[in-house]
Formats: sequence, C-alpha cells, structure tokens
Amino acid sequence: MVKPAQFSTLLEFLTNFKDEEKCRQYFEQIRFKDGDYCPHCAHGKINRFADGKRYRCAKCRKDFTIKTGTVFGESKISLQKWFIAIYLLTTSPKGISSVQLAKQLGVTQKTAWFMDHRIRKAMKNGGKLFGNVEVDETYIGGKEKNKHASKRTKGVQGRSLKTKNAVMGMVVRNGNVIASVIPNAKMRTLESKIVAHIDIGSTLYTDELMSYSKIGSLYKHEAVNHSSGEYVRGDAHTNNVESFWALFKRGYHGTYHTMSGKHLQRYVDEFAFRWNERNTPMDSIFANTVESVAETKTLHYKKLTATV
Repeated sequence: MVKPAQFSTLLEFLTNFKDEEKCRQYFEQIRFKDGDYCPHCAHGKINRFADGKRYRCAKCRKDFTIKTGTVFGESKISLQKWFIAIYLLTTSPKGISSVQLAKQLGVTQKTAWFMDHRIRKAMKNGGKLFGNVEVDETYIGGKEKNKHASKRTKGVQGRSLKTKNAVMGMVVRNGNVIASVIPNAKMRTLESKIVAHIDIGSTLYTDELMSYSKIGSLYKHEAVNHSSGEYVRGDAHTNNVESFWALFKRGYHGTYHTMSGKHLQRYVDEFAFRWNERNTPMDSIFANTVESVAETKTLHYKKLTATV
C-alpha cells in the first residue's frame, strides 16, 4: 500500500514524485481506492502485467493502462509531467498560461494548452450553497478602447453582450463560490441559476439590477444601489463576490490575456476550484484534483478544437 503523499513545498512535492514509478503507484492508489475495476466493462477483477504498466480485464480480456478512461486518456506524456502540470495549475493563484507551462514541462505550447484544458475539465464547480450568499454578474471580453479604431464596436457599454460573455457568481460569505457562464442577465436566467444552486432559507445580497427584483418572494433579499454610490448598508454588500471577480480578472488580464467564449466555462471552473480550495493544505488539493482526474472522462482534441 502506497502511503498518501504529504508535502507543503515544491521541493517536497518533487521528492514524493521523483520518478514515473512513484507517480504510477500514487495514481493507482487513488484510481483503485474502492477496488480494482476495468474501465471498459467495469468488471472487478484485473490482472497486472509484469512490467507494472499494463492491465488486462479478467472478463472482457481487454488491455488498458492506469490512464485509460481518465482525463489523461491514452496520453503519451509521462505521469510525472501531468502531475507537475496539476501542481502548477492548482497552486498558482492566477493560473498558468500554456506558454509558461510548455517551458516548465519541456513540451510544445499546443500540448501544454491541451493539458491545461483537460485538467480544467476535472475542476468542474457546482453543488448547492446555503447561508449568506452574494450574487453578482461580470462581463468578460476585451475593452473597446484597446482595439484598433476600425475594429471597435459601438454601443457595448455596461451589460452589452455584443462583444462580451456574461458570467454569474454566487459566493457564500467565508465559503465557496459557484460560477457559471450565462447567455444573458435576464430575470428568468438569473433566477433559474439561483434556485438551482442556492438552498431556500438563505439570504441573498445583490446589486440593484432589476433582474433580482422578484427573487425576494423565495429568499430573504437585500440589495445595494451601486449606481447611486451605495456599496455597503449594514450587512448588505457584495464585496466577497467582487473579490472573486477581481482575482478572476487579474488572471484574465495578467496570465491568459484572452479567454474564448467556447472555453470560458473551463477557465471559470479553474478559478472557482482554487477559490473553494484556498484553505485546503497543498497536498490535499493535489490529491483532490488527481482523484477528480481519475473519475473524469478524457477530453478529445478534436472535440476541444471543433468549431461551434
């Protein structure tokens, strides 16, 4: 039985995963934590090849590796490089770009970009929130003033979606965040997200957007009027969710520079994951991510790059 990896520094991390065999043993321990199983037919008995790298199902007789059926898929990239990528993506507060990851791992930028997105797929955020919950939206996209005059779009101020994408965030004070890309900020859209992710009995704090004007029929609701300069009124404020947006946008502008609408939800999931794990020890964050990787199906490159 391999002992769980314990580390709190980069040096300790590299000591734990100093070679491919150490990484394979760790991943096998997590993937088969509830017992051996075949990724092809789910049968509970598998045979191990002498090389320690391959397995064969005792029922369907198909061969597989420790990566088969996970986010890693049949990647030829070593587990050690995958583990380093997971470590960097989960511990960098503003993320790590594919260009920088490529330099760290010694792979191409295209490969690093693909690795980044597959790891993000395992960081899916969701669930239910309860308590004092702040709700707000933000808009992601380049500023028109930074574009060439011939490429600027008129009438995109405020909540326009002509050149931007809307993202909705819900943050429990001193707790977790759930964030989702949304098609618009209309009442029906926002209310459906709130009902899906916030338990009845919670108290909501929002700004003065009219789309929240009727949510008080389901929840206790207080709003602050930002347009008139009101940002705090007693317990009513949205400072926590705005802190999440500030962190997200620092990553957007400082690390990634651009996020396409097609892939935006995965970037949102990445930042939400780190926010929710911010008080978790480093080795536990890594273990949680690797476990999610083991339980998440791979993301194929053709699907990732397909036009929509």
